[in-house]
Amino acid sequence: MKIKKGYRKERLDRGIKARVDDVFAISSYREIMYLAMPRTLFIIFLLLLPLSGSITGPYWQGVIIITCIIALLTLSWTFMYSVGLISLGHAVFFGIGAYIAGWLSSSLNLSPLITIPLAALSGAVLGALLLYPVLRLRGIYFALITFALPLFMMRLIEATGCLGGTAGLSGLHAFPSRLFASYLVIFVLLFVLFGYLKIMDSDFGLVLRAIRDSDLSVHAAGINVPLFKAQALFIGALPATFAGAFLTHYYRFVGMTAFALEYSIFPITSAVIGGTGLFPGAVLGAFILTPLSESLRAFGTLRIAIYSLLLVLFIVRLPEGLFSFIQKKYFQFERWVPLERKDDNAK
Repeated sequence: MKIKKGYRKERLDRGIKARVDDVFAISSYREIMYLAMPRTLFIIFLLLLPLSGSITGPYWQGVIIITCIIALLTLSWTFMYSVGLISLGHAVFFGIGAYIAGWLSSSLNLSPLITIPLAALSGAVLGALLLYPVLRLRGIYFALITFALPLFMMRLIEATGCLGGTAGLSGLHAFPSRLFASYLVIFVLLFVLFGYLKIMDSDFGLVLRAIRDSDLSVHAAGINVPLFKAQALFIGALPATFAGAFLTHYYRFVGMTAFALEYSIFPITSAVIGGTGLFPGAVLGAFILTPLSESLRAFGTLRIAIYSLLLVLFIVRLPEGLFSFIQKKYFQFERWVPLERKDDNAK
């Protein structure tokens, strides 16, 4: 490394970290850009993706939409994990939202702009009601209940033949265009990402984090822990039910595959790769894993072994996740600054 005479190295964030939180926002345009640039570039990147159809082609435009869907599922899983609710069957929320949207479209002939919000809200309420009796369970016991629910829903539909049975519901209403669908899911993804960050920084989020750390202590303080968990379950389920409802109208079909295991495994794997418990990490993991999955589709079932190997490598070599690693490196950037002279200090 070449050393400049009369200069020393200083971290770019040194002045920012030396100040009180949020005071830096009025101190320097350079510091504002330093902090806002990663977020701004990510938003611009997302907004430009649907316009790259002439370069990527229709197939990869579809992959972009699926990636945003997996990112929503991962954000949903991460929010519940941040509260201490570990889900191994997140497909249950996805499937409930998908089937409600499909039923509303096929039976009542409603537009996707009506069925999707209705399915997201009612699906989140139904999911919260299903799991409310077991919210007192912790750790692996709650996780096993969530793991069994998608399997139960699949067998129930198969045995009763309701909601189309094994044939599913088809011929549903489509979106006006793929561009409209792309921007809809992107705007919802951004809203959920920054909304979850805002919630966890609020007093409500402080209580949720306290419940995750020690629900007995929170209960001893006179706070209704099951009620807060139910609220967190509803908020956490919303992106997953929206994702199911959205994908139903995107494919114009819903079947038992809406409860498939991949909608439970992908969010967990994406969260581990990006950084467990980190909302930006959840999005980053989904944007790495989903395109990689599509690229490896030619390998058939061998790609499952590649996923497993990738997951093991991240757990062993990078347990904090890729986002934490990148964030740490970003805040370690340095610049050369002139040394202060004694005569300058005397003045």
